[in-house]
Amino acid sequence: MNLIITGVHGFVGSNLTKALRKNNDIYGLDIVAPEKDGVIHTFSWADLENHSLPDSDAIIHLAGKAHDTRNQSNAQVYFDVNTKLTQKVYDYFLSSSAQKFIFFSSVKAAADTVLGNILTEDVIPNPKGPYGESKIRAEQYIQNNWPPSDSGKSIYILRPCMIHGPGNKGNLNLLYNIIKRGIPWPLGAFENRRSYCSIENICYVIDRLIKGCIASGIYHISDDEAIATNELIELMCKTLNKKPKIWNLSKNFMTGIARLGGTFHLPLNPQTLQKLTENYIVSNEKIKTALGIGYLPISAQEGLSRTFKSFRR
Repeated sequence: MNLIITGVHGFVGSNLTKALRKNNDIYGLDIVAPEKDGVIHTFSWADLENHSLPDSDAIIHLAGKAHDTRNQSNAQVYFDVNTKLTQKVYDYFLSSSAQKFIFFSSVKAAADTVLGNILTEDVIPNPKGPYGESKIRAEQYIQNNWPPSDSGKSIYILRPCMIHGPGNKGNLNLLYNIIKRGIPWPLGAFENRRSYCSIENICYVIDRLIKGCIASGIYHISDDEAIATNELIELMCKTLNKKPKIWNLSKNFMTGIARLGGTFHLPLNPQTLQKLTENYIVSNEKIKTALGIGYLPISAQEGLSRTFKSFRR
């Protein structure tokens, strides 16, 4: 198949290229155009405007403005990239011969905080902040411009949770470096669980979508198991051959420390404490049912262990 991948030189794009290059002809669409194994040619955004891209069977839209956890990015940048750019790529898809469009949104487009036990696709979206809001606006544009059923086109809006894997340099890498220095984890008394998603499972899902006859729709993507933060620390320490240093300090004590942090503008404040200790469990049952599988190929523990080993290297 002929595939166009936007953001092909990013973390997900690079891994996806490795996974798909054997059986497909891959063209990139990005702001940079270095040579890359598996990519025949990387086109520019001007080529998109001029409709100078090659014919394709599927367009996988990965390009976007990533979530800035330090909140230092201008809000308008999110809407210029995550919303307006997606609109341009989707409009191109509708006018092209491509039959499949895969858009990488985010679970943050659905909810910043999970209300209830688990986040499913039935939730009424209520994002907080420009990242999630820009992603949901892109989703809404796609849904408001859905092609007719007889067009032969299929559209997939994917909402992955935190993606990890070798080469990733996100929040897991920052936490890993803290644990590597032997700094104790002081929030052991909080028994929270979170969903993550390994890059191997992401590549598997996309491969199945482009090859199969899967119903169009919105799909959450996560590993099968949610992981407790304490278990995450233990996995990191196992990779480092260190004994875990997890302090079970009183919840009331840590809440008081966080309040002081809020007063004196310190890194640990009520907002960061909530983010570090809340549950964020995402259901992947809909995508597994659509693919006709019971489990994704890589377990959460196996995928995270691979990620942490790559940090060590």
